[in-house]
Amino acid sequence: MLNLSDERWSGLTGGYKVAYDPRQALGALAKHYSDNAAWDELWNELHHQGDVGEASYAAISELVRISAQHHPAHWALYGLAATIEEARLVFRRNPPIPGWLERDYAEAWQRLFEFALRDLGTESEPTIVTCALAVVALHRKQLSLGRLALCEDDERTEMLERQFGAV
Repeated sequence: MLNLSDERWSGLTGGYKVAYDPRQALGALAKHYSDNAAWDELWNELHHQGDVGEASYAAISELVRISAQHHPAHWALYGLAATIEEARLVFRRNPPIPGWLERDYAEAWQRLFEFALRDLGTESEPTIVTCALAVVALHRKQLSLGRLALCEDDERTEMLERQFGAV
């Protein structure tokens, strides 16, 4: 895992394709896991209209490490990770995972998958459920199902009504 004292963090790009160092927001979450300002910052900086960067990938490992002690994991962990992975897989304009980060990213996604399965067994809060389902689907290489899970419920309903009539 990229150590938080490693200066490479300061040179990684985020969703706006400019340097973004997420360490301050990650540190805030390590102290106060439900810090909405920190989650909002990560959501805003790590992806933007389908764009992600190396900081987006690197942050996932650290977010998974921070989330390991929280049951359930914060919905934003699942939603952000799934959004970043979807962007990586769908939009070819995004950079690949750097070689030095590939193993950590894969291990983080395995743990994320395990957290999602755990939380799906106990949680009923709709945002946790849908975001955790997106993680499970993407981990199992079910891209369209993962993308569908990331949609809002009214968007899914509208798609079903267009395809099948009244739902």
